[in-house]
Amino acid sequence: MNRFHWGKALVKVTIAVAALAGIILLQRSQLNLVALRGENPKQAEQQEALRLKLLKQTPTFGFDNLLADWVFLNFLQYFGDQPAREKTGYDLSPEYLDLVTRRDPRFVDVYIFISNSVSYQLGQPQLAIQLMKRGTVALSPRIDPKSFQLWRFMGLDQLLLLGDIPGSIYSHEMAAKWVAGTPYQDYASRFQQTAHFLRSDPNSRAVRVSAWGSIYAQAAMIGDQKTQERAKQEILALGGKLSEQDGKLYIGAPSESPAKKP
Repeated sequence: MNRFHWGKALVKVTIAVAALAGIILLQRSQLNLVALRGENPKQAEQQEALRLKLLKQTPTFGFDNLLADWVFLNFLQYFGDQPAREKTGYDLSPEYLDLVTRRDPRFVDVYIFISNSVSYQLGQPQLAIQLMKRGTVALSPRIDPKSFQLWRFMGLDQLLLLGDIPGSIYSHEMAAKWVAGTPYQDYASRFQQTAHFLRSDPNSRAVRVSAWGSIYAQAAMIGDQKTQERAKQEILALGGKLSEQDGKLYIGAPSESPAKKP
C-alpha cells in the first residue's frame, strides 16, 4: 500500500475514533442526566434541551445512522419516564424525533412515535406530518415493506385532527399502493375502503370510530396509555361500542343516527 492509501486509511480511522469518543462522552452525560431526572426533572429537561440543540449542530463524520439510533434510544427513555413526564410534559419529543428523521429518514419504526407523541399527545399534527413527509420522500416499499405505515399514520392524523379529507383520501390511497406486493398486502383493501368511504361520506362516524380504533392499537403497541385513553373517549363520543375480553379491547361500529333510520 502506498503512502497515499496509508494516509487515507489513517484519516478514516481517526474520524471513526473521534466519532466513537464523542458518542462515549455523550453517553456519559446521558447517564448523569438520568440521575438528575429523579432529583430535579425540570432542570434535567432544560439540560436535555440544550444537549439536543448541540447534537443538531454536531458533525457526524458519516455516522448519521449511528447517531439517529442513539438519539432514538434516548427518546424511548424520555418517553417512558412517566413520573418525569407528569411533571414536565412531552415538549422535547419533537426535538428528539426531528433529529432522528433528519439523520436517518429511512428509520421506519420511529414514525409511529411521531404520530402518537407529536400529534395526539402534544396536539401538533401539522408538525408531525412535516416530520413524516421526510420518510415518504426517503422510503419506498423496496427499501422497507413497512413503509406504507407512513401514509397510514398521515392519513389518520389528517382525518381525525386536521379535518383534511382530501389529504386523508390521498394518503390512504398511497398506503394501499405502497402495501401492494409486500407481506402486508392484505391491508390494501382496508385502506382503499377507507378512501372510498371518505369520498362518499366525509363525516362518516363509522369510519372515524374505525380510525380511532387504529390509533388505540398504535398506542398499545408502544405502551402509550395516555393516547389509548383518549382514543377510547373519542370512540364513545362518536357512539362506538367498547368491550373488553381477555385483556383486549373490542370496538363496535356506532348505531345509525335517528335521522338516517328508515
